[in-house]
Amino acid sequence: MRIWLLGALLAGSVGLVATAHAERPPPLEQRAMAQLDLTRLDGTPLDAKALDGKVVLFVNVASKCGFTPQYEGLQLLHEEKSPDGLVIVGVPCNQFGGQEPGDAEQIASFCRINYGVNFPILEKQDVNGAARSDLYTWLVGSDVGRGKDVRWNFEKFLVDRNGMVVERFGSRVDPNDGKLRRAIEQALTKR
Repeated sequence: MRIWLLGALLAGSVGLVATAHAERPPPLEQRAMAQLDLTRLDGTPLDAKALDGKVVLFVNVASKCGFTPQYEGLQLLHEEKSPDGLVIVGVPCNQFGGQEPGDAEQIASFCRINYGVNFPILEKQDVNGAARSDLYTWLVGSDVGRGKDVRWNFEKFLVDRNGMVVERFGSRVDPNDGKLRRAIEQALTKR
């Protein structure tokens, strides 16, 4: 009787462990983009449907950086390719030389007044370190991200229509760069 009871208890606890393990969400690096909670600069959620089936270019941005003029090229790229399914998403970050010190209203005003930006801008977030956002944990943790930290402002991650990170581009890669544009075109033509 004792052996049977012990066996039943062990079998039951194994079942509990297996059930608890099965309910845990996968690590952020393995989740789909649609499972991430993204918040716009104004504090409202960015609807996952806005990105569903789209090609997305995530760019960590800053207002006081030598690469800040890339906003102009990003806005032009947005205007040119959004009808084809490209969504550019700016992600303000103040981790590199304190080059994005403003609050949400200041960032929005700067982008709108100086560059006419009307693509989505997310809330300011960390792209590296212990406080790295879920979005950047996912991007950096992807096969393309290879776990390597973001090196500076205006680094770019390209995500295809299936929500897979397919390319990563450094800060010096301008929005008009041929390699970036070819990668975007290739992602836009694949279904």
